[in-house]
Amino acid sequence: MAAKNGQTSIEKEQIFGMAEQEMEYRVDLFNRLTKLCFDKCIDKRYKETELNMGENSCIDRCVSKYWQVTNLTGQLLASNRPPM
Repeated sequence: MAAKNGQTSIEKEQIFGMAEQEMEYRVDLFNRLTKLCFDKCIDKRYKETELNMGENSCIDRCVSKYWQVTNLTGQLLASNRPPM
């Protein structure tokens, strides 16, 4: 039986499943970004409760580069994807 907007329950489940996968991907991406930049930029011995200027600058650059590489990788993968 089709829903009012023309989608079947199977289609809705597929859409929900894809949305769930997208959320898992984004959470994983954020966790990898956080770990990578933290390990790279933050001194292992905590001296202060706040980030210093060097750590802030390093984190800004790290996050920026990480997003640039992630976006470039996505574009390259999309351009090499066979048409559906």
